[in-house]
Amino acid sequence: MQFKPQSGSEPAPENSYPRILRCGDRAVAIEFSDTVSEAANLKVLSLDASLASAPIEGILETIPTYRSLTVIYDPKIVRGAFLGKELMQRATHDTATPEIGRLLEFPVLYGGEHQADLDELAEMKNMTAADVIALHASAEYRVYMIGFAPGFAYLGGLPEILHTPRLAVPRQRIEAGAIGIGGRQSSINSVPGPSGWRFLGRTPFRLFDPARTEPFLLKAGDRITFRSIGIDEARELDEKVASGTAELKEIA
Repeated sequence: MQFKPQSGSEPAPENSYPRILRCGDRAVAIEFSDTVSEAANLKVLSLDASLASAPIEGILETIPTYRSLTVIYDPKIVRGAFLGKELMQRATHDTATPEIGRLLEFPVLYGGEHQADLDELAEMKNMTAADVIALHASAEYRVYMIGFAPGFAYLGGLPEILHTPRLAVPRQRIEAGAIGIGGRQSSINSVPGPSGWRFLGRTPFRLFDPARTEPFLLKAGDRITFRSIGIDEARELDEKVASGTAELKEIA
């Protein structure tokens, strides 16, 4: 199912954007591009902000991704065809501004027992491990989306020289807080589980904690930087995180 703005009478070309795609009988997705970019992601978050401030009756949930917004709805309240047209109308005419994301600083213990791939990655890039750490920590990353696992953050902004394919054979368990590289992205692992990403270290902070008032630490549109720390500071932060007294630094 594909919809077009109300103006014009010809069907929209298959590769035109934005476009609406049906996702079963209870959801539609509106795509803004066929490539990942900050511009497309801002359009996703702008539409999400519009639906939050002026809801359409029958919408149950919205899920922002890199370049699309999935909208889950109750078909007993709103028809998919009507919803698609409303989403296209807003996407092409509404100018809602998404909330400005926070800039947060994550302390990272690079190397040590969580450096599963640091030395190999350094060798692949003809660098020292210290060079890889410095490059990874030098960038400002954008949280494009949360997904795959509860609170898992997909981060854009990885320096191009560090772009590296994922492992051919995933590891069976990577701990929460592990800092990874997969293709053009970086990530922060939110819960223990299997992964094919390449890991450089860990942060004491947890992206997902169901006991917190706000279980998810990050949201799409946030920006983050990494700060390299030593083992003593990491242990101190581990204790504070465990006791609930650790505070993530927000940069003005």
